[in-house]
Amino acid sequence: MITRRCFCSGAPRPWLFLGLGNPGDKYKGTRHNVGFEMIDKFAETQGIEMNTLHCKAIFGQGFVGDSAVLLAKPQTYMNLSGESTGPLAAYYKLPLNRVIVFHDDMDLPCGVLRLQNKGGHGSHNGLKSVIYHFRGNREFAQLRIGIGRPPGQMDPKAFLLQKFNASARERIDTALQEGVDALKLLLSKGFTESARRFNAEQKYKHIRLQTMPT
Repeated sequence: MITRRCFCSGAPRPWLFLGLGNPGDKYKGTRHNVGFEMIDKFAETQGIEMNTLHCKAIFGQGFVGDSAVLLAKPQTYMNLSGESTGPLAAYYKLPLNRVIVFHDDMDLPCGVLRLQNKGGHGSHNGLKSVIYHFRGNREFAQLRIGIGRPPGQMDPKAFLLQKFNASARERIDTALQEGVDALKLLLSKGFTESARRFNAEQKYKHIRLQTMPT
């Protein structure tokens, strides 16, 4: 749980967790907004208030154990996410290996997560913007949140802006709690060890869910 302490200059650098999504009630609960939901779930479970507007993002900060954490949900709309994430990392003078971006991923089955150290944008427009505003640097980590692929010939853009059906919603809710547990492990054990453990668990979930409808 969060305790009230100051972010002192001599302390270890904080982690910056960035959740991607679109602002406004219209997009709440849609597939493209699971990055926002991951931030909200982490903040709620760790007692961190998201009550500030900073660098075009809804922002909160606190401690989880001894680790300082900064949480942000850019309010620029998805395709301009970098206009917020770039200035945030610069403001806190953070190396990108202290930054994790949470985002939806159609290449993973619905409810499957993956912690990835570095990587590309995979045609995700929000990630393209983030990378652009990090001056092409891809050294940040990603928490990829599987939403599955659109059925049949459905337009991917329409699929992203749809809300989850009941069964998919249940899978996502479970995945969000698993994500919180993985992030807490990361804060205590570091990225490499936590990603190894977490991704091994998620691999078996992937095999189980990949043939099921979204």
